[in-house]
Amino acid sequence: MTTTDTVAELTPRPAPWGVWLREIWDHREVIGVLTRKDFQVRYKRASFGVLWAVLLPVVQAVVYVVVFSRIGRFNHTSFSYSAYVLSGVLAWAYFATTAQFAVTAIVDAASITDKVWFPRSVAAIVPVLSNLFGLLTSMVLLIIVMPFIHAHITWRLFVLVPALVLLCLFVLGFGLVTSALHVYFRDVKFIVQAGVLVFFYLTPIIYPAAALRSIGPWLALNPMTGIVGLFQYAAAGHFGALGPSVLVSCGATVVLLVAGLAAQRRYDRLFVDKL
Repeated sequence: MTTTDTVAELTPRPAPWGVWLREIWDHREVIGVLTRKDFQVRYKRASFGVLWAVLLPVVQAVVYVVVFSRIGRFNHTSFSYSAYVLSGVLAWAYFATTAQFAVTAIVDAASITDKVWFPRSVAAIVPVLSNLFGLLTSMVLLIIVMPFIHAHITWRLFVLVPALVLLCLFVLGFGLVTSALHVYFRDVKFIVQAGVLVFFYLTPIIYPAAALRSIGPWLALNPMTGIVGLFQYAAAGHFGALGPSVLVSCGATVVLLVAGLAAQRRYDRLFVDKL
């Protein structure tokens, strides 16, 4: 009886694009297994389980609505301020949580990749998928509560579909880039953590961009402004300067995806020396 072993051959040059992308596709079952494991481990022994993925951003959104509707009087608007904040916080929570898990994904998966070979970019894809269930559950909850927070259920809800796709692709590109950088520079994790905190307040989530007057239009240069704006338009009907900001978000997403895939393909075989 003979057995056939699969041999991973490392060459001086990275694998051609077609070969490398096919390898990722061939390991789709590995992605599925790791996604389920990541999801189960994260909420293991928690009494409320995955509900925490929904409850935490909802509680955060409620606090912002109560505080800023009093301080900034943002509730005196032509749209539902509660739906505006809730939809924005839910989208941002997915980005913040996934980004902070993705940045360390390759380093954290070193114990697995030392035993079983698969493209290390797979590790950066897993958080994007494992956190998706919480985001989808949050969106369903948002739609359910909309009539109770003076937000109308209209055709705009279909905008949630491209908004979800754009958000996931942006986070994926961001994770591919930062996880590759983190292998070589372990400070990247802390830079991402600090950046998430700062950019939360530079994204029109708890305030309309118009409230900042002359500064407001500059927020369109923040890639998350257009993405969050799509969620807010779908839930609250607030349009604002959505067109330019969405174009910036789409452009940034393409750049991050191309840069992230190129970095993962080029350095995948070299990561092992730094792990």
